[in-house]
Amino acid sequence: MTTKKLAVLLLLLAGTLPVICQDSAKAAKASETSPILWSQPADIRSRNLLYGAGGADDQPQPPLKFIKEDLHGTSPKFTAEDRKGVKWTVKIGIEAKPETAAAHLLWAVGYFTDEDYLLKQSEISDLPEHLKRGQKFVAWGGLRDVRLKRHPKKIGKWRWKQNPFSSTREFNGLRVMMALVNNWDLKDENNAIEDGHASRGSKYLVSDLGASFGTTGFGWSWTGGKGNLKSYRHSKFITKVTPKYVNFGTPSRPTILYFVNLPGLIKRLRMRWIGRQIPREDAKWMGTLLAQLSPDQIRDAFRSAGFSPEEVEGFSTVLQQRITELNNL
Repeated sequence: MTTKKLAVLLLLLAGTLPVICQDSAKAAKASETSPILWSQPADIRSRNLLYGAGGADDQPQPPLKFIKEDLHGTSPKFTAEDRKGVKWTVKIGIEAKPETAAAHLLWAVGYFTDEDYLLKQSEISDLPEHLKRGQKFVAWGGLRDVRLKRHPKKIGKWRWKQNPFSSTREFNGLRVMMALVNNWDLKDENNAIEDGHASRGSKYLVSDLGASFGTTGFGWSWTGGKGNLKSYRHSKFITKVTPKYVNFGTPSRPTILYFVNLPGLIKRLRMRWIGRQIPREDAKWMGTLLAQLSPDQIRDAFRSAGFSPEEVEGFSTVLQQRITELNNL
């Protein structure tokens, strides 16, 4: 090779090197920020469902200090700070218990969840004389049965219909989990994307699980729709099985009450596909993961949510029956 040709080759390489470096950097960045819905849980049999995703070390440290009220969503909420300066979203009312139990169960089989804890009772300083919502739950400057969620770094929301995981086993498994716990309020705004660590991608999760462990859909009253053992026990889990697919009862068609609210009715009807035509093998796969949980672990999920001993046994029994149904597919 002549000196002139070598010089030309070196110039060409010099020109392409920045492009190669840029492409490598982009690939590395894409790898770091790739979305993640589920992570293989190697320790299902030893996971502590009393504490969930945050574990014992991250649990809130009362007393709490009121910061500001949150008027979003249907449940009364506010932001508070514990004695270590950690900020929490405090949810009060009927959704606090079922949301805590559901989050711990999803985390147990590998799905990302918020760090949810339930406090049976806590003093709240700087609480205003009258909250705009949820004042009836306040007594003597304190609150009972409140769910505390650690403030995550949320970077967006995701849709059930359009997301990076559609048709994957992990996504179908999440659909099964929604039916397992009877979470019927599957609005897109209840889903969140959280910023992962530098070495991991963005995490996709269902961030509002309050409409769980009750009816299979929106009913006449809130009391039966969320955290109600009688409703959960008498609801239908699997509604149809074919050689290829499984249909579940959740989410079901809303009651006639919604027929006077046409936009709301259409929105609810469009959610029904989430519990339908789930590949049979994917449903059974989720059953094999759930079957690794011991009866005591399942009870711990409901104990963590502050349910009574009778409710703990009742919810646990129904849940174990449903896990058996999945494994018998």
